Amino acid sequence: MTRKSNRLQPKKKTTVRSLMCICLAAILLPAVSLAEEGYHMREIPVTDVGPVCIGQTENAEAATGCTVFIAPDGMRAGLDVRGGGPASRESQLLNPLMAAREIHAIVLAGGSAYGLGAANGVMQYLEEHGIGYDTGYALVPLVAQSDIYDLSVGDASVRPDAEMGYEAARLAMEAPNYKDGNYGAGCGATVGKSAGMDYCMKSGIGSYAIRIGELKIGAVVVVNALGDVYDWRTGTQIAGMLNEDRTGLRSTSEYMRGNYAVIENKFTGNTTICAVFTNARFEKAQLCKIAGMAHDGYARSINPVHTSADGDSIYAVSIGEIEADQDLVGTLAAEVVSEAITRAVKSAEGAYGYPAADDLRK
Repeated sequence: MTRKSNRLQPKKKTTVRSLMCICLAAILLPAVSLAEEGYHMREIPVTDVGPVCIGQTENAEAATGCTVFIAPDGMRAGLDVRGGGPASRESQLLNPLMAAREIHAIVLAGGSAYGLGAANGVMQYLEEHGIGYDTGYALVPLVAQSDIYDLSVGDASVRPDAEMGYEAARLAMEAPNYKDGNYGAGCGATVGKSAGMDYCMKSGIGSYAIRIGELKIGAVVVVNALGDVYDWRTGTQIAGMLNEDRTGLRSTSEYMRGNYAVIENKFTGNTTICAVFTNARFEKAQLCKIAGMAHDGYARSINPVHTSADGDSIYAVSIGEIEADQDLVGTLAAEVVSEAITRAVKSAEGAYGYPAADDLRK
């Protein structure tokens, strides 16, 4: 009996151990499966993030344009402004204390404060097509807008206006035409302007979007920074202030250290503006926080950034009902913004006498 008991004991231990493994596997395997599904990230077109229509138009000769984002059924949105010189419209609508829960369109444009008139054309188009907040007497489309300063690039007397805004809205709804590069609000975008326009480079508009399981996050950025642009993954400068013979790059921050005298007029250089979209459901207060976290993408890619001459602004927009962690979305939004900045610089083409990043590589 003793021998039999000793002979059977290992088998009993093996059986118990096996059962424990089977139970653990039953518990862990679904988690592993969900992790594999939930954390596998892949790139998608920015137009696939959700029901937002994007249209853009530009006056290439005058070096200005606008990009319009329309959500016919409305979109929840927040805003975070970090630069000292913004040109914006209806920003207070996105304050969590304001009554409006949703807006209908966002406009990114050139022309500085003059370009804010483009929203009038967007409103006209939306009203004609029954999109807006019903006040009982009229439909009032809610349209927020931010502009870059591109008046120093082409024809300063030509700015985005109601006609251009209307056409961009029409294209958004009827023939979406978003492209990275010298298009829309990115038409007159430049970077690296601290030493003056003679040493800056051509930039543009760029986009990037990802999908993780059902969660989608995308960004469209107009890069018109006073400072330089860096590859956020490697830290390598990829655009910005040109050296003295305009054959390569130099550091804006190092250049600024050479003279700390007060510069009264820096309006050759604002601003980087962006719209971040997610199909996760958030309200305005949460979206304002996500927009703030997304500014980390600016900080990783642009130096100097958030200066008094920049109106750096980020809209964060919710256009879906997916449940997702706010901090995760904000963290990913910063990465998506950084990559969109890189795409904006690398997709730009030299124009108006300003070389693009691709020109320096040739």
